[in-house]
Amino acid sequence: MRVSFPVLAALLLTAATAPLVSMLAAGPAAAQSIGRTWANPVDIDYKYNFEQTHEGVSYRTGAEPTVVLHQDRYYLFVTQADGYWVSRDLAEWSFVQPSRWPLDGSVGPAAVSDGERLYLMQSSLDPLGMLASDRPETGRWDFYTRRMPRIPGAVTGRDPAPGPNTDLPAGPWSPDLFIDDDNRWYLYWGSSDVFPLYGSEIDPISPMAFIDEPTTMFRLDPARHGWERYGQDHSGTLPDGTPVAPYIDGASMTRNGGRYYLQYSAPGAEYNGSANGAYVGTSPLGPFTYAPWNPTSYKPGGFVQGAGNGSTFQDRYGNWWNTGGAWIGLNWSFERRVAMFPGAFHTDGQLYFSSRFGDFPQRTPDGPVLNPETLFTGWMPLSYKAMATASSTEGVFTADRAVDEDPRTFWVAESNTPDQTLTLDLGGVKVVQSVQVNYADYQSGMFENAPNQRTRFRIQWSLDGEQWFTLANRMSSNRDSPNAYVQAERPTRARFIRYQHGETPGAHLAIADLRVFGNATGSVPIAPAEITVTRGTDQRNATVRVAPVADPTGGRILGYNIRWGVRADRLHLTYQVWADELAARGGQVEIGALNVGVDYFFAVEAFGDTGVSPLSAVASVPAGGTTAVRAQTSPGPSTEGATTVRPDGTIVTVIPPVYISGGPAVSGTGLPASGNAATPPGSEPASTAPATTPSTPAPSTTAPAADEPADPEVPPPSPEPSSDPKDD
Repeated sequence: MRVSFPVLAALLLTAATAPLVSMLAAGPAAAQSIGRTWANPVDIDYKYNFEQTHEGVSYRTGAEPTVVLHQDRYYLFVTQADGYWVSRDLAEWSFVQPSRWPLDGSVGPAAVSDGERLYLMQSSLDPLGMLASDRPETGRWDFYTRRMPRIPGAVTGRDPAPGPNTDLPAGPWSPDLFIDDDNRWYLYWGSSDVFPLYGSEIDPISPMAFIDEPTTMFRLDPARHGWERYGQDHSGTLPDGTPVAPYIDGASMTRNGGRYYLQYSAPGAEYNGSANGAYVGTSPLGPFTYAPWNPTSYKPGGFVQGAGNGSTFQDRYGNWWNTGGAWIGLNWSFERRVAMFPGAFHTDGQLYFSSRFGDFPQRTPDGPVLNPETLFTGWMPLSYKAMATASSTEGVFTADRAVDEDPRTFWVAESNTPDQTLTLDLGGVKVVQSVQVNYADYQSGMFENAPNQRTRFRIQWSLDGEQWFTLANRMSSNRDSPNAYVQAERPTRARFIRYQHGETPGAHLAIADLRVFGNATGSVPIAPAEITVTRGTDQRNATVRVAPVADPTGGRILGYNIRWGVRADRLHLTYQVWADELAARGGQVEIGALNVGVDYFFAVEAFGDTGVSPLSAVASVPAGGTTAVRAQTSPGPSTEGATTVRPDGTIVTVIPPVYISGGPAVSGTGLPASGNAATPPGSEPASTAPATTPSTPAPSTTAPAADEPADPEVPPPSPEPSSDPKDD
């Protein structure tokens, strides 16, 4: 896709970051200045898929997401949506019903902007048309060409048989369009467990033509690239042990700093290891060299799992993003949602996208961002393993399934009626900032979206479980929102959170997770005292053993981020694991995403409801070693931003916050009204522990114990009754 390159140098001066570092660590005042936030999965009205109608399989999906900045708006295209979404800020999206669209839906769409028009083509096994629009926000599209040219030398119909057959497969399937700075057009494509990616220059003048023979870009090499192996955690097999060859897919070209990054997805759309990587060259058609820091976008752990089959784009402030398909696989193996991860380029050309806390709330940028990790708000999932009580339960689908951070388990109510509730006890008074309601499709019986399909609910809070007030109200919403994210108007001190049902499509009310984000007030967790990394004879794998961290004062440990990279100060890859999950694994995690012949550095941070610990000591793990490498962290606080080398050679790095804001304001609608929310009049918001980076200290305060009475509060004027659905 074509991108613009704003001049950022003047905005990224190191000297400018110092006051902003202080701002981010300022406590309650900083918490209120966070601005608009969002969370993965992206909150859009995902469409029901029709392809498995006769099999009776009902599910929504948002596969192969492509985002393009065209003029002053962002456009999001996914597979089989019968339309697309438009946004001004990447947080609030509106569906656009197009005037012209393929009758069989659009699979793996490619989109590109030349500044005047937006162009769109779909995956195909035979030549199809290309659409264009100069006002895509209106939904008006026309044919740019009714039929694309046939790929020179390609067979027709389905892929040729594997083996000695060297014919080009039919296509282009899973295409990508790229316009270089000299206005020359290129087409990339490929989706196969046998064939490589291909590329060719094309003549953009309608009816279009291939200028040269297709060029082979590259193939997968799972024998050397661990993350390219198929299956859960790159096992190379199906769950039953059947070996499966990996798939290459999702071509996406980006140019930056004179380098061309041909990105691709592997090893397939299913399971947690779906990721994106890159080969780098100096011309649009190569030759390309494999990047040793691959994968570029990777998220194997947490609520959102999988980051592959997407695209890279630049926002209006010059910040880089990568989209991907977050795997659910509950009703169908390709059931997915859309995820977005912020990224950046290092000066030496390394490209990375951060999935660290990638499914927790993030700030919406309003200017250039130097370090994408600082978009994390510091809000933690207070709902994880909270005590959950439901108004009713269907069979074995109990309420505790809605607080386990697993999109493949869910609570089901006896009926899809407005009297249903789901109540969480957070175990003590916490500071609540936002809530995400993730619905599940349990025997929904939906194979296309119904007219006037909508999602309605109310989120309430209470200090004592008796008197309830509104945190967010969508009882009058006319928008469908299967992954609804609502931000409170201000930080809210609460112990209980209640979901009150209004309306949702489908035969059943099923909630995969009711995610409540915020902080407990207390001390930040200490760094893990010791980690051990063992890299065996198969250099693609490493075993990371983590010494557990005790609960901090006023809070609890929720989990750990295992972080690694090709430099001690570039630990850009993350495997998130919950604390109880780590214990169930015997205190260790297998990492199968390494590259043969590449030296790595590993470290671990703990996170809890009070914030994020400093980073552990960093372990250097060379490619040739087969022995365990142990890194021990000395007690005491780390120095923010410092990198030191201990006498034993252990490198300790703490990454400072460097978020830069203050760019041009984004036009468009403001935050949707969320009701009479938050702290009652006359009381100040409770102190939070934002801990936006590992080194950010939090105020040391003590939260009330679970059995202590909450501080007396004055309720807001005219508190809304908990049963009236008309009080928006």
